[in-house]
Amino acid sequence: MSLMKALLINGSPHEQGCTYTALREVEKSLSARGIETEIYWIGTGEIPGCRACGGCRKLGQCIYHDRVNELAARLDEFDAVVLGSPVYYAGPSGQLTAFLDRLFYSAGRRLSGKPGAAVVSCRRGGASAAFDRLNKYFTINNMPVVPSQYWNQVHGNTPEEVLQDAEGLQTMRTLGENLGWLLQCIQAGRQAGVEPPAYEPAVKTNFIR
Repeated sequence: MSLMKALLINGSPHEQGCTYTALREVEKSLSARGIETEIYWIGTGEIPGCRACGGCRKLGQCIYHDRVNELAARLDEFDAVVLGSPVYYAGPSGQLTAFLDRLFYSAGRRLSGKPGAAVVSCRRGGASAAFDRLNKYFTINNMPVVPSQYWNQVHGNTPEEVLQDAEGLQTMRTLGENLGWLLQCIQAGRQAGVEPPAYEPAVKTNFIR
């Protein structure tokens, strides 16, 4: 079997902070199942939001030439994606949502069909709302959503505190185990000749027609 690879996106402005600590725990379980991983940090540079200009439909990529396009060009390397974010005002980080809005709008077709999971890190509250927001990127894009034994969250104000969250860390490891298992099932299905879903042409409607 060829080696499968998971992309773990760190949407925190802290490269090795609490979100990174959670993603590393997911990574351990994936590695134990032979899944290759890459933790991709979006950095601290300016990430413009989507302008809804439609330029990506003409150009095949976003009009902003930054890390979004850099990662979009590499999406075929990965078989699954895990989104990680700190919780700010009960939502994911602004940098990450700007990044993901543009990535999914301009290159979401390259992620369609690949398993997705979300991980959030918070000091105290707001985790479930941020978790819900991130999962919506998957459910609009035909991506199987991978669960764990609890909502995928860790608690702590520092990486050291996160390492004391025994339940949160176990939730991360279970998530990695489930994702690794699903990737292996998908690979086995391909080798057995199981065809991927065939979708109807998209129908677009609104509430006034």
